[in-house]
Amino acid sequence: MKRYILLTIMVVLLSFFLFPEEEDILKIEASISPKRLSRGQEGKVIINLTLKDNITIIPQPSFIIEFSPSEELIFPKNFFTASDLEIEILEENGKEYLNLKDPIEIPFTVNLEAKRGDHTLEGKIKYFACSSKEGWCLKNTSKFSASFYTRSTVFKKKR
Repeated sequence: MKRYILLTIMVVLLSFFLFPEEEDILKIEASISPKRLSRGQEGKVIINLTLKDNITIIPQPSFIIEFSPSEELIFPKNFFTASDLEIEILEENGKEYLNLKDPIEIPFTVNLEAKRGDHTLEGKIKYFACSSKEGWCLKNTSKFSASFYTRSTVFKKKR
């Protein structure tokens, strides 16, 4: 019995070394600008995307950015597609893919009743990644978050 348990433990440990978890295909760096916001102020979420080598994100099925509900930030929509964000579509060898080299900027307004303090905005990106070199495509979802601070003051617009 001890031998069986020891063998099982060794197999499990060995599997961690032989089959390491794959890195994410899409690396997401999200931030909020400005970092400190007043109630009623406009800002933007800035998303920088980095893909593994030889991987592209295709425009169809849809590339979608969604945000979890937030009491502090008001977005014009619940989700954003590549066409909403005016992401350029490039073509190579007859295949279309999204140009994700530039940061993606999504505007918002701070709720007039936002609570003062530190907050975290969470979201996810749904995408369809392809590797023409290896001949595969994969539907995936990657999560991200960005922190920000809201002041108790109300933003006064310049006239």
